[in-house]
Amino acid sequence: MVVKLHDLYFKPFINADEIDVVVQRMVNDIAADIKDEIPVFVGIMNGSFMFVSDFVKKYPKPCEVTFIKLASYEGVKSTEDIQRLIGLTQDLTARTVVILEDIIDSGNTLEEVHRIFKNENVKQLLIATLFHKPEAYDKDFKLHYVGKEIPNKFIVGYGLDYDGLGRDLPDVYQLKTTQHMTNIVLFGPPGAGKGTQANFLKEKYDLVHISTGDVFRYNIKNETALGMLAKSYMDKGELVPDQVTIDMLNKEVEKNTDAKGFIFDGFPRTNAQAKALDELMDSKDSQINAMVALEVDDEILVERLLKRGETSGRADDADENIIRNRIKEYYSKTAILKDYYSDQNKYFGVDGVGSIEEITERLSAVIDKL
Repeated sequence: MVVKLHDLYFKPFINADEIDVVVQRMVNDIAADIKDEIPVFVGIMNGSFMFVSDFVKKYPKPCEVTFIKLASYEGVKSTEDIQRLIGLTQDLTARTVVILEDIIDSGNTLEEVHRIFKNENVKQLLIATLFHKPEAYDKDFKLHYVGKEIPNKFIVGYGLDYDGLGRDLPDVYQLKTTQHMTNIVLFGPPGAGKGTQANFLKEKYDLVHISTGDVFRYNIKNETALGMLAKSYMDKGELVPDQVTIDMLNKEVEKNTDAKGFIFDGFPRTNAQAKALDELMDSKDSQINAMVALEVDDEILVERLLKRGETSGRADDADENIIRNRIKEYYSKTAILKDYYSDQNKYFGVDGVGSIEEITERLSAVIDKL
């Protein structure tokens, strides 16, 4: 579940069980190396309080514990300004000291730790960090024990905070690079007015409308690499592979990185496509929030389409049998997807009968609750 702290959103990254396994491994390694000594474990406050607590509870031998408090973060950025707020009060001469850090990224805090202990005459100074960001680390100090290497992204939870919030979370969460978006899969049988509603919704919520049909036509007309690849299958009468379609949609999403969300129209049509779309949105630190389907009685649809056929010039709007087959095909395809999104509590059926304004209001009522 995504959590919001102040103005930012964070997604699940490492759960409590995984953390427990990592801490136990570090305990085993350090206990095996230190052997018969009574070490002094030094936690770096405030972030390491959970880690230190769990660590010493698991440590199988006598030990001492103390803390120093340093400040090196403003918001989500590590700063050069390190302040020693609380210092050491005991004699550490000839003692083995193990620094227990929650996270080491740039190494600025670690540099200050080495400066502090330079004149303490310790027997040895060992550095143990639960998390380490090797991409961000630009110091030469040796890290003796690393619990888990992680990407250079801001994290919260298990003692780590964002401007004071998040320390209490038992799991670790990673900053979403794409903040809160509203992404809708819009469905509706032929004649339901889906295109009209998509236009209203994209304006009202500042969303980007991605119609699979329009995307295909654009890529083929402009002879893009993906368009030519899709055409090669179509020319042979074969179905275009899902991955080609997903790659096209990915390009459209990439073009609109600042979007507040997307309306996907015409995709997905199968469970496999729905899963592929979920994976695409997850890679963008986002998700599909809802499948919204306009629900209209078949007879009303037939009547609407026959009326539209009088002016549209489309042959498939003029033949009632063709219209009924199109409606039947729609339901056979969407029934599977209805189950897929219902299982995630993301399916919303909306009455598609009434004035354009009334239907827009009903759709808005759903979207406003997402």
